[in-house]
Amino acid sequence: MTRQLSARSRLTLLYALLFTLGGAALVLTTYLLVAHTLPTATTTTIPPEVQQAIARCIQVAQTRGASAAGITTKCSALYTNGVQAGAVAQRGTTLTHLLTYSLLGLGGVTLLAAVAGWLVAGRILRPVHRLTAAARAASEQNLSQRIALRGPRDELRELADTFDTMLERLDRAFTSQRQFIANASHELRTPLTVMRTAIDVVLAKPQPTRDELVSMAAEVRQAVDHAERLIEVLLVLARNEQARVLTDPLDLAVVAEDALEGRTADGITRITTLDQARVTGDAVLLERLVANLLDNAERYNTAGGTVVISTTAHGATSVLRVANTGAVVPADMVERLFLPFTRLDDRTRHDGFGLGLALVSSIAAVHGGTVQATAVPAGGLDISVRLPRRDSAVPPAPPAT
Repeated sequence: MTRQLSARSRLTLLYALLFTLGGAALVLTTYLLVAHTLPTATTTTIPPEVQQAIARCIQVAQTRGASAAGITTKCSALYTNGVQAGAVAQRGTTLTHLLTYSLLGLGGVTLLAAVAGWLVAGRILRPVHRLTAAARAASEQNLSQRIALRGPRDELRELADTFDTMLERLDRAFTSQRQFIANASHELRTPLTVMRTAIDVVLAKPQPTRDELVSMAAEVRQAVDHAERLIEVLLVLARNEQARVLTDPLDLAVVAEDALEGRTADGITRITTLDQARVTGDAVLLERLVANLLDNAERYNTAGGTVVISTTAHGATSVLRVANTGAVVPADMVERLFLPFTRLDDRTRHDGFGLGLALVSSIAAVHGGTVQATAVPAGGLDISVRLPRRDSAVPPAPPAT
């Protein structure tokens, strides 16, 4: 199996190649300019000192009996050819030296550029190495590793910050998941303990009576029902975490009416103001959302208290509001009430699981909405669920295939 070059090596080769191409273009341009500047032929004008040399050449030739005109022509031609040959040789030597020294300089500088490119590439890729190390160190049990890159806010800084943000979200998600599993296990252990205790008490007797067996069966059945309701809520929460297609055209007012139908609240006054509030979503989930809000408002209310439920539309938002009287809720507890298995009072005081408002928040998030809760100074909660409004003139989108 061939080993691929590292990113640092590829960047270094790229830097060196680009520098070499640029240097070669510069050398070629310089060579052509110098070659164009140097003369290709010499002048025929004879300097005075050269004329004296030609005169001596003529005197020597005349002593040998040659004609003066022919001797002058031959001596001048000889000189001209010599000058031209020297000029051509000088031009070739100059261009050869220029090309040789330029190529040697280009080769040396290219090596220096490669070394500098290696160092610069390593410095540029240093954040990537830190990101890789953080990714390798991260695991389900340890997501505390962060890059915390310093320096100018460039692309690598943004990448490192995005990775840190992702690790932080994963850390919170895994922590919440572990806490949820621990709480769910604890809640499921309660009915199992009740069943085991009821069975052990009866079986410890030598001859349990029929009434005792019936009482044990009733306690076991009650514990089974408790566990079944808890498991059902947990399954709804788990399904809400999955991607779903929610395209049913609905009206929150109709959904609230369906949730209110058949409900009785002993000693509690219910005030309803249901105006049209169009949304797109799942009717079963939204009815479950309204029912959970009503259950919470009635369960944690006071005798002779009030529950107010209303639906309205404001701009691009449809709003469901449920407010109730009751005990004073500390301001720091309001957000915590939407966490799974969180109760305001002792677990033995009410028969809920502490999952009602967590389910409300989950269903709202699935529908692209938000939940806002406010503690009423006189006691109780005021909860508003805001969902994207469906425009009645626009048909719902078809389900994805």
